[in-house]
Amino acid sequence: MSEQSSEQNTDKLNQAIAGANDTATEKAFLDDIRQSIDTVDCEIQTLINNRAKLAQQVAAVKKQHIVNNPTADNSNPIFYRPEREAQVLKAVMERNTGPIADDKMARLFREIMSVCLDLEAPQRIAFLGPVGTFTHAAALKHFGKAADTVPMTTITDVFREVEAGTAMYGVVPVENSSEGVVNHTLDGFLSSTLKIIGEVELPIHQNFLVAEHTKLDGLSRIYSHQQSLAQCRHWLDVNYPNVERVAVSSNGEAARRLKNEWHSAAIAGDVAAAEYGLHKLYSNIEDNPSNTTRFLIIGHEAIAPSGQDKTSIVVSAHDKAGALIEILKPLSYHGVSMTSIETRPERPNKWAYVFFIDMNGHIDEPNVSAAIADIRPLVKDVRVLGSYPKAVL
Repeated sequence: MSEQSSEQNTDKLNQAIAGANDTATEKAFLDDIRQSIDTVDCEIQTLINNRAKLAQQVAAVKKQHIVNNPTADNSNPIFYRPEREAQVLKAVMERNTGPIADDKMARLFREIMSVCLDLEAPQRIAFLGPVGTFTHAAALKHFGKAADTVPMTTITDVFREVEAGTAMYGVVPVENSSEGVVNHTLDGFLSSTLKIIGEVELPIHQNFLVAEHTKLDGLSRIYSHQQSLAQCRHWLDVNYPNVERVAVSSNGEAARRLKNEWHSAAIAGDVAAAEYGLHKLYSNIEDNPSNTTRFLIIGHEAIAPSGQDKTSIVVSAHDKAGALIEILKPLSYHGVSMTSIETRPERPNKWAYVFFIDMNGHIDEPNVSAAIADIRPLVKDVRVLGSYPKAVL
């Protein structure tokens, strides 16, 4: 809609407000607005389809490249480009003028990009299940609803599914702002050659869920994952102090159990509520409203710089005094900012440890590559787990 027509509608709105008692004027004004909305909807639909056709052209070029270069190392074209998507989403937020919030506008574009990517090549994404978990929500947030998301029983299963090529990418939790690091994910990298190609940050909002047949006056059991029960302890103490709290394997499982029980409730997120058709009796009941979980996207390929990146490495250090200080000095010398460090046992070696280090910057940046090069002669081994875009949404 043009700026002029927008001003005209504003004038009509002021007239309608001034003549609020004039039903005919109000109806005529609303009809004009609805006609304008219909016109804009047609324009949006045309533009989205034009974008989709361009995505199909990109796919055709990539497939033809493989035909023309049958001996190329990459025998399969790569359709998903995390760095490109991160750049697009950041640009969407930077140029957004409202009234839609920046993050909500970016989410709209995320779904458009998801549908376009599905036209290029359907994406199969493995995640730590079952359906309805926060990892499922992270997968949908990152890849959009057009992706084929497949639940796995364990984090190890997610790694195996991606390694085998059955899934193109995997989504696994790595740390929570309240509960700390997820050791199973870090251990997965010690026995895998997969790379980190992206990250997702998901605010963890817990909901008190009930089914249509739930009888609140007979409520005797509340299901949820142990961590979720802990994160809502104060709220539960105040509101349901005498109801049994039952820890189950996941919040998705907690939601699923309500299907056949009239005397139970569950604590879970929005995805679980939608997947199992539950009603949110209370929303955002977590004791810490800033509670956030970080998830990693795992895959095979190296990722080009996006402009705002992280690099993750795993370092096997010598067993000697001051080993960690030696590792960190090159980061400081080259001006590389470390964002986190975690320690894990180096199996099967006894009393040996490895360090997982996250830092700002991409491996292609001179200071990052120089810092890692200076660390190598000081330790037994350094492996770059990946350079990838920082979480955008």
